[in-house]
Amino acid sequence: MTQNGNLKRRVRARAAKTGESYTAALRHVRESPPEHPDARSVRLAVTQTSLFNDPRDIAGLRASGMEMRRLMREAHEAGARLIHFPEGATCSPNKRIMSETGPEDVGLSDWSRFEWAILREELDATSRLARDLGLWTVFGSVHQLTPPHRPHNSLYVVSDRGTLATRYDERMLSNTKISFMYAPGRIPITFEVDGVRFGCALGMEAHYPEIFTEYEELGVDCVLFSTTGGSPFPVPAFPAEVLGHAASNSYWVSFSAHARQSVTAPSGIASPDGQWAAQCSRDGTPSLAVADIRTDPHHPARPWRRLARSDLYMPHQVSSDPRSDSRKAF
Repeated sequence: MTQNGNLKRRVRARAAKTGESYTAALRHVRESPPEHPDARSVRLAVTQTSLFNDPRDIAGLRASGMEMRRLMREAHEAGARLIHFPEGATCSPNKRIMSETGPEDVGLSDWSRFEWAILREELDATSRLARDLGLWTVFGSVHQLTPPHRPHNSLYVVSDRGTLATRYDERMLSNTKISFMYAPGRIPITFEVDGVRFGCALGMEAHYPEIFTEYEELGVDCVLFSTTGGSPFPVPAFPAEVLGHAASNSYWVSFSAHARQSVTAPSGIASPDGQWAAQCSRDGTPSLAVADIRTDPHHPARPWRRLARSDLYMPHQVSSDPRSDSRKAF
């Protein structure tokens, strides 16, 4: 299912103002030049995918790659320039399957159980399709390091030329991930597509507002947040936090989780006003939704909030302490 909430709102607004039919208004909106010539736009597709959590399962690794590439083709047909997948889109290893002492107990992960060669073949096939479609592709995958180092839980950013543009490694790992599974990342990552700047967040990092404030300071226009969505049930805080981060930082946030979470928390794209611009289906199936990520360099919200977070108020503060003020008047 595809949606474009912003476009529909603009079309309805024009139709109400001019008395045109919806079709006529749609044609004018699509053909009209942008209000601000220095504004930029990228059509983004956000996805929700099936959960594959056994890295020993060769057929499952193949199926996840095929599903990703099917959605990439759908995104290309919808005019998307970039497609965003969930955490562990290639495979999200189950902690009990990976545990050396499992499945009854959760212990250190045995990464020799991962079919790394099959994963590499699927990554190569996905990169080739990104090149063939001219489609930037961002997806979650385990990133193998040289033993005995643990792997990273990562987001790969594959360019429209089919090359690895950058990689984001999850920094704020959960207790299980840091205790038994992954090595943490260290730095934020940004990249640009057609002049629009994107940042990356992963896993449970929606719980940490400092991650999103940091990206605002780095001047991003959209943060791509990928997660499994929580296990065994969706974390209701994630979509609420995504809307809050978008509104408080005045930028776009794309929320991509696995399809099983969609009954209560479908993947979607939050606009800078803290509203969903597009959401995937709520029926538990793999799907995508699209929205145009538009920059608005003339909007006053971000410059004002940056100023307010500086020392703007210092000269206007008074020295009295309300806790020690002897006057009890209201």
